[in-house]
Amino acid sequence: MAQTKFDKQVEDTAESLAFGIGRFLAGRPMDGERKTDATFWRSGTRVLPKVEGRVSRSSYRAGWKRLTFRISSLAAVGAGGYQAGWVHQDATVATAQQIWADPAPALAALEQTGIAAASTAAVGTAAYFALTRKRRELMREWVLPLHEALALPLRLPEQTDPRRYLHIPRGFSEDDAVIRVDVPGRLDFSKDLVVDIIATKLALEGVTFSWHLAGRETYVTVKKTRKPPAKAAFKDPKVREIVAAAKESAPVIGIGSAGRIVTVDLDAESPHILVNASTGGGKSVTLRCIACQMLHHGSLVFVLDTKRISHPWANGLPGVTYCRDIADIHDQLIALGIEGRRRTRVADELGIDADPKDIGPRLLILLEEVNATMKQLARYWEKTRESGDPKISPAVDALNEILYMGRQLRMHVLLVAQSATARALGGPEVREQFSTRILARYSVNAWRMLAPEVHPAPKSTKHHGRAQVVSGGSARETQILFFTEAEAREWATTGTPAPPAAGSQPGPVQLQKPPADSLTDAWSTPTPELPPTPELPPADRDALADAWSLTPAPAADPGGPTDRTPPPPTAPDDDQAVGLREAAEHHLPGITLAALRFARANDPAFPDPVDKRGAELLYRVGDLKKWARNRPRAATGTTDLD
Repeated sequence: MAQTKFDKQVEDTAESLAFGIGRFLAGRPMDGERKTDATFWRSGTRVLPKVEGRVSRSSYRAGWKRLTFRISSLAAVGAGGYQAGWVHQDATVATAQQIWADPAPALAALEQTGIAAASTAAVGTAAYFALTRKRRELMREWVLPLHEALALPLRLPEQTDPRRYLHIPRGFSEDDAVIRVDVPGRLDFSKDLVVDIIATKLALEGVTFSWHLAGRETYVTVKKTRKPPAKAAFKDPKVREIVAAAKESAPVIGIGSAGRIVTVDLDAESPHILVNASTGGGKSVTLRCIACQMLHHGSLVFVLDTKRISHPWANGLPGVTYCRDIADIHDQLIALGIEGRRRTRVADELGIDADPKDIGPRLLILLEEVNATMKQLARYWEKTRESGDPKISPAVDALNEILYMGRQLRMHVLLVAQSATARALGGPEVREQFSTRILARYSVNAWRMLAPEVHPAPKSTKHHGRAQVVSGGSARETQILFFTEAEAREWATTGTPAPPAAGSQPGPVQLQKPPADSLTDAWSTPTPELPPTPELPPADRDALADAWSLTPAPAADPGGPTDRTPPPPTAPDDDQAVGLREAAEHHLPGITLAALRFARANDPAFPDPVDKRGAELLYRVGDLKKWARNRPRAATGTTDLD
């Protein structure tokens, strides 16, 4: 039997009713069209693609919220209808009869009720507009313009309600405000562009962006950065207490945001530190801050400074070996490499349960201006190497070996560069040894090169002493501690003195080079045993430093030519004891007797006498030559290789 038109209408109506009941109980839109990404348990944040027309606010609600509203509304209507239909039926009939008989009182009451209702509505509307005025201004002035700017980069549909994905509080410019922007999970947008748009349209400065891209909810939060203090001077009693309480292996670098102390543990976190800054960025101040704290705790410091005048505060300090001439820097790096190998053997003999201090005091190597120093080391080696020697300078090899094994051997490199490129440091694998990097007055390229894991890059500032300390994948804006030169000397000399080498006699110890034809042989030859040395007078200022300095004798006579192979580290006349007059006439060309006498009286780095002839003080020739090369003035030896 054919289905009639009436039967078909009944069937369609029943099917529509069934679907309607299902959508009602499931909390889905009654028209069956899903317009947002809302689910039964989660509210929506954006409109689905290809959705046209206006999207109501209820479309963003979670399904359980729609279902709760629908059931509550039905219950209220049903209860009200039941009460009105049964409880007040008789009263309604009586009232209707009275109104029909005399309508004047009813009309008067209705007029008064209408006036009251209109007044209440007017007052409520005025109160609503007054209470939401700031919110509407926020939407008009900030939220909607930001939505219009982000819609294209994030590929959002035109019907997207900005209030659903832009969570901007009214006081978003306050210090404790948090801005949240929900972004599409497909991640097919430029994060740099999104960051620039948010910062520009909301006029934000000094903020940090945190991206949360894992899982279903993807968003970025924006928080105001609490700035470090404008100054962090050591003379401040509170700062001095912080420095005094610091661990021996964790010197204080500065003060961060919210007064947090910024330190780097050389044993647990990062054995080496890289300082990258342009001219005037405070590189020498940063090194002075760390080095004087290390000296305070008994470490030995080796300053390798081709600029010659970067650290005048360290001249003549116990525990400091200052090398200004490129030949001495070359030899000192080789000696430090030999010392590293010696410590490796000692650590192996002591075993895993030994105290790390048993291998010797902590050594800190300050390598200034690595861009220029590396070039000069390479040029120096080209001038002095012999046939059969490797092309790469053994001093560079020694530095690389120290970088690879420094943590266990208590040897740390504090390296300074204006541009710490992989080429300048000897390769990208060398640069990776610096897990802590201090950047100041940096360029965008420098940040991408040294801290690519921190994104976006914080804006560089010209504030004196302000730097970014990058460690563990995060950057901390820091005000570097400022020590004056007098404060640095005072703090370095008032702490624990550096201990002498284990098993050695008191007094200075010189590392004697084994018989070899070149410095390469010295680097490749096992370290000889250090011979015992007699005690020197107590007036020797460098006794503690020289006990571990391991400084080879000079590689070439300062007055000789620079294009020949240097003689063995100890020249035949370097062990002679001579007076100042004889030294000026025969051993130190270019330095007058008056200059030597003036230096003896005023230069704390001037060597101490080793003997006496009548009333005349005698000095070791090798010590005088080393002092002449490294005095803080124009170079007299092999610094100028051209």
